[in-house]
Amino acid sequence: MVFSSPIFLFCFLPITLLLAWLSHNYGWRNKALLVFSALFYAFGEGELLLLMFGTITLNFFIGKWIGRSKTKTAVVVGVVINLLVLAIYKYATFVIVNINSVLDLLGAGSIPVVEIKLPVGISFYIFQTMSYLIDVYRKQNESQKSYVDLALYVCLFPQLIAGPIVRYKDIADQLKHRTLGVHKFAEGLQRFIIGLGKKVIIANTLGSVADQMLELNTSEFTMGASWLAMICYSLQLYFDFSAYSDMAIGLGKMFGFDFLENFRFPYKAKSIREFWQRWHISLSNWFRDYLYIPLGGNRVSPGRVYVNLFIVFFLTGLWHGASWNFVIWGMMHGCFMVVERLGFEKLLRRTPAPLQHIYTLMVVIVAWVFFRVESFTDAGTIISNMFVPNENGLLTATMFINSEGIFALTAGLIMSFDGFNYLLRKVVRWFYLSSGNRIMFKTVFRNLRSIFLIIIFVYSALITASGSYNPFIYFRF
Repeated sequence: MVFSSPIFLFCFLPITLLLAWLSHNYGWRNKALLVFSALFYAFGEGELLLLMFGTITLNFFIGKWIGRSKTKTAVVVGVVINLLVLAIYKYATFVIVNINSVLDLLGAGSIPVVEIKLPVGISFYIFQTMSYLIDVYRKQNESQKSYVDLALYVCLFPQLIAGPIVRYKDIADQLKHRTLGVHKFAEGLQRFIIGLGKKVIIANTLGSVADQMLELNTSEFTMGASWLAMICYSLQLYFDFSAYSDMAIGLGKMFGFDFLENFRFPYKAKSIREFWQRWHISLSNWFRDYLYIPLGGNRVSPGRVYVNLFIVFFLTGLWHGASWNFVIWGMMHGCFMVVERLGFEKLLRRTPAPLQHIYTLMVVIVAWVFFRVESFTDAGTIISNMFVPNENGLLTATMFINSEGIFALTAGLIMSFDGFNYLLRKVVRWFYLSSGNRIMFKTVFRNLRSIFLIIIFVYSALITASGSYNPFIYFRF
C-alpha cells in the first residue's frame, strides 16, 4: 500500500486517524496504531509480516539482556543477528551468484541459487532495531519494557517501508508522552499534501519519461536525449523519496510524532560532502554515528580516515541494493569525498558559487547513471553520450517530452533549488509591507494557501484514482 493510492487516502488513513484520536489513553492509542501498522505492511507483504515481528521479538529480549548485563557481548550478538537477517533476505542470492561466477571461471561446480523474496523496507527496520540495541548499550535510553511500544517504534506505518530511519533515542519519549492537537494536525496535513503533490505531479511525470527512455537502446541517444533522461531520473529520485519523507513526517505529526527532517534541498549543495549533509540525512547520520565514528572518524591518521570513508560509502551503496552498480555508485561518492578532503574542497571554495554547484551536480548526476542502470556497458554508453556528441544518435530529447513533462521538469528544477519558496517569500514580503491592512493580508494569504493545498490534493487524488504510473523507488531498499 502506498501513500498516494486511493485505498490509503480514502479508507486506511481516515479510519486509523479516527481510532487514534478517539483513544484518549496512550496505551490504547499505541495498540491501535500497532494493529493498523501491521495491517498496512501485511497488505502488500503478507506472510513476511511474521519475519518483521520475529525480528522485533528477538530485539525485545536482546534489549532486555543488554539492559541487565550492560555487556558488549549482548550488543554484539544482537547486531550480528540483525545483520544475518538482512544478509539472508537481501544479499544471499547476490553472494551465491558472484561465487558461482568465480567457480565458473575455475571450471568448478556451482551452488544452487535460491530466489528469496526481498521484504519491503527491511533495510529501514533492521537499521532501526540495531539503533535501539546500540542506544540501550550506550545508556542513551533504557531497554523498552513494553513490547507494544518497541513494536510500534519499528513498524509505525508512516516511516516503515521507506524511512526516514527513525533513531530510538529520538522517539523513545514520544512513544509514551505525546499530544494530539489541532495545530499540529493541520501542520502535518499541510506537509502531507505537499509531499503528495511532489510525488504525483512531479516525480511520477518525470519518472514516466525517464523509464520510457531508459528502456530503449541508449546507444541511439543524442547528447540532449541522454541529459534529458538523467535529469528526469535525478529529479524523479529526489521528488519521489523526499515526497515520501514529507508525507511520513506529515503523517507523524497527525498522530502526534515528530520525525527529523530527511532532505534539505540536496541539489543546492556546493560539494559532495555538503550533498550528503542534505541528502537522506537519516541514513547519513546513522552511518556516521554507528559506523564512521566507532571506526575512528576524523580522530585517526589521514590514511585511516580515507579508509573509513571508503568503508562507509561501500556499505552505503550496498545498503541500497544487492548489485554491483549500487556499489560503484557508493564508491564514486566515496572517492570524491576523499578527493575533497585531500584539499580539493578548499580549492573549490575559492571558485564562484555557480561553478561549485555545477561540479557537484555533474558528479551526482553521473553517479545516478550507475544507480539506475545495472549494465556497466549501458551506463558507459549513456555517460559517453552525455559528454561526447553521438554521430549515430537518432533519438532526440524532443521525441520524449510533452507539455506535461515540460511543466513537471520546469517545476522540478525550480523547487529542487528552493526557488519556489524563495519567490514566495519575496512576493509575500512585498505584499505584506505594502499592504495597508496587514491583518486582512494575513487572513487572505492563509485562505489562498488553503485553497492551493485543496487544489493540489484534489488534483493528485484524481490522478491516483485513474490508476496511472505510481511507483515508489525506495520501496525496494
